Amino acid sequence: MESVMMHNDYETQEDVAIEVDIDEKFVLMLYNDDVNTFDHVIECLVDICGHARLQAEQCATIVHTKGKCDIKHGNYKNLEKMRTKLLNLQLSASIEK
Repeated sequence: MESVMMHNDYETQEDVAIEVDIDEKFVLMLYNDDVNTFDHVIECLVDICGHARLQAEQCATIVHTKGKCDIKHGNYKNLEKMRTKLLNLQLSASIEK
């Protein structure tokens, strides 16, 4: 990416490095079960994954109808923290590449 800067009435070009986390190729998956209520799943997605309520409701519906849903994308370290919290709340979740 390049940006143009004005300096003393002449233009110079400056290369700007953009840091990209190459480890952002993981997906946190949530699986259906016969134990948890929609409300419990929705609250967990809002509290743990930072979903908006509507997004959490849509994910819960997808999990219920299709058996699973990718609920978050990111680096392994961050997703592992969320997965552990979901598991502690009796939800079934995994991280996939």
